Amino acid sequence: MSGKCSSNSVIQAQKLVELLQVEASMERIKISLTATDLVRYCQEHRRHDPLLTGIAASSNPFKDKKSCVLL
Repeated sequence: MSGKCSSNSVIQAQKLVELLQVEASMERIKISLTATDLVRYCQEHRRHDPLLTGIAASSNPFKDKKSCVLL
C-alpha cells in the first residue's frame, strides 16, 4: 500500500472531524445537577410508582387467569 490516503479514507476522516466538532460544541449539563433532579423527581412520584407500592390484583393485566396445576 502506498503512502497516499485513498479518497474514501479522507471522506471518512472529514465526517469524523465534523461529528467531533458537533459533539464538542454541545452544551453539557453537570452530572450533579441531573442527579439531583432525578432524585427529586423520584421522591415526588414515589406514591404512584408501582415498583414501590405494588399493583392491585384486580387491575394487574399480567396476572395469570388460571392457576397452574401439576398432576
